[in-house]
Amino acid sequence: QVQLVESGGGLVQAGGSLRLSCAASGRSISVTPMGWFRQAPGKEREFVAAISWSDGTTSYAESVKGRLTISRDNAKNTVYLQMNSLKPEDTAVYYCAAGRPATTVTITTRGYAYWGQGTQVTVSS
Repeated sequence: QVQLVESGGGLVQAGGSLRLSCAASGRSISVTPMGWFRQAPGKEREFVAAISWSDGTTSYAESVKGRLTISRDNAKNTVYLQMNSLKPEDTAVYYCAAGRPATTVTITTRGYAYWGQGTQVTVSS
């Protein structure tokens, strides 16, 4: 079992930055693919970014490429999402997710076994 706790959300003006953190506990995530998803009111949960466990390969949704960066610190058992040049359409609850150990990173929600409780990000215009 893996427990995930997100932090770092908040209210920011358009063009601003935030850094989300996802602290994992229960076991090491060093061989676990990790992802970030988001869900806006009235919309389905959507993929934002993911990072593999094997070589750190990253994947991003087209809407966030060049603005958001996912990274991981296995020594701290933590995954980050650096969010720059934020837009009002980035407003959502952001969720951290962990896949099963030693599996291929995926951009679908079905590929993740563990989820955090989410952190709200609100971008004002």
